[in-house]
Amino acid sequence: MKFQALDLPSRKKRHETRKQAPKIASLIVLAILLSVISVYSPPLQFRKFSEASSPLDSLKESINTSLQSLPCRPEDDGSQPCSNTEEGEPEARPEVVEKCDLFAGEWVPNPDAPYYTNTTCYVIQEHQNCLKYGRPDLDFLKWRWKPDGCELPIFDPHQFLELVRGKSIAFVGDSVSRNHMQSLFCLLSKVLYPEEISSTTDESRQWKYKEYNFKISILWAPYLVRSAEITSPNDKARSFGLYLDEFDENWTTKIEGYDYVVISGGHWFFRPAMLYENGRIVGCLYCPQENVTHVTPLFSYQRAFRTAFRAINSLGNFKGVTFLRTFSPQHFENGTWDSGGNCVRKRPYKRNEILLADNNLEMYKIQLQELKIAQKEGSKRGLKFRLFDATKPMLLRPDGHPSIYGHWPSQTVEMPNDCVHWCLPGPIDTWNDFFLELLKREESEKSVA
Repeated sequence: MKFQALDLPSRKKRHETRKQAPKIASLIVLAILLSVISVYSPPLQFRKFSEASSPLDSLKESINTSLQSLPCRPEDDGSQPCSNTEEGEPEARPEVVEKCDLFAGEWVPNPDAPYYTNTTCYVIQEHQNCLKYGRPDLDFLKWRWKPDGCELPIFDPHQFLELVRGKSIAFVGDSVSRNHMQSLFCLLSKVLYPEEISSTTDESRQWKYKEYNFKISILWAPYLVRSAEITSPNDKARSFGLYLDEFDENWTTKIEGYDYVVISGGHWFFRPAMLYENGRIVGCLYCPQENVTHVTPLFSYQRAFRTAFRAINSLGNFKGVTFLRTFSPQHFENGTWDSGGNCVRKRPYKRNEILLADNNLEMYKIQLQELKIAQKEGSKRGLKFRLFDATKPMLLRPDGHPSIYGHWPSQTVEMPNDCVHWCLPGPIDTWNDFFLELLKREESEKSVA
C-alpha cells in the first residue's frame, strides 16, 4: 500500500493571514492524518485525577443526575452559544439500575489479555496491525479498566450476540468509529464472522450475523453535518465546506430502523473549513480570506453536534437508543506528526499524572452539554440518549497507538506516525467491555419498566 504525500498549507502563510492560538493551529495536521488514513485504507474484507478538583466530574455529574444548564460562554470567542436549558428541570433519561460510574477508574494489570491476535482476526487494517509490523513491547496489551465503584466484566462474545439477537447497531462517525467497530468484529470472531451485505463500495458498509439476525453498520460521517470537499485547484489544504445547520443525509436517512446508534466525532474538526449557516458563510477555520470571520474549531464542533442530535430527534420513526461516544484524545509528544511528534510511551498514565485540558477539555464539555440538550428534547417523545465516555479512560493510554507500527520498520512509506487511532488488539477493545455493559443496562431498564 502506497501512501501519497500530504499537501499541507504553508505554516508561514497561515501565520500571515490570521492569528490563531498555537495549540489549535498545530492540530490541523492531526485532522489531515485522519483523512489520509481514511482515503487510503482498503475496503474491509474478511479472511487518579483528584475527584475533588477535577473539572470533568462536575460535568459528568450533570449528565448522570440532572439537566441543569452548564455555564455558557459568549459566542465571540468562537465557542458554543448558550443553551436555553432551564434550571431545575427533571432528568431526561430514565434512571438506570446500576449506579456505578463505569468511566471513573484506573487501568490495572490483566495478564489474561489479549483475547485475540492479528493471526486469529482477519479484519484488522494494516495501519493498526501493530503486532504484524513488529511492535516489540507487548505490555500495552496487558491492562484492563477497573471502575472505582464496581467491576467491569471482560467482553463475552456469546453474551453480546445473545443480547443483540434480532437487533441492529450503527456506528456513525469517522475512522476512529471504524477502529471501534473492527475491534468488535475481532472480539466476536471467537464465535463467528459476519457476512458483508453492503450495496455500496464507499466508506459506509453493512454486515450481518445471520445466525443471530444481527446487523451492524458503519455510516461514514466525519463532520456529522452536510459537508463537501472544496475542489478548487488553488486549495492545497483539501479544505471542506461545512453546512452546520443542515443534516448529513448520508446517515440521517439510514438510521431509523436501528436499535442502537453510536455517534462520535472529533479530530476532523481541526482541518481547514468554510462554515455555512442558512446558506451563507458565517466563518472559516484556517482560511486565507481576510474578509471572513476566523473562528476556532470549537465553533463548528458545537454546532455540528447540536445539528446531529436535532436530526435524530426529528426522525419520526426512530425508536432506538443513541450513545454519544465521546472523543478519544491523541497523544503526540515532542511535536506534531509532521514535525517529529510521536507516541512512544509503554504503559498507561495514572490519573494523577495527566489532566484533560485545553481543546480536549473544551471539546469534552461541548459534547456533554449537547448531550444534555438532546436528552431534554428526546424525552418529549421517549427517545434515549446515553453517555459512552471514552475520553477519560483513553486519555490515560498514550501507549496504545500504532505510532510507527502501521508498516514494516524497514519499509519506506510516506505515512506519518499515528497517535490518533488504536492498535488492534489494544486498549480500544475495552470500549466493547463498556458497550456490552451499557447494553446490559438498557435491557435491565426494560425489564423493570
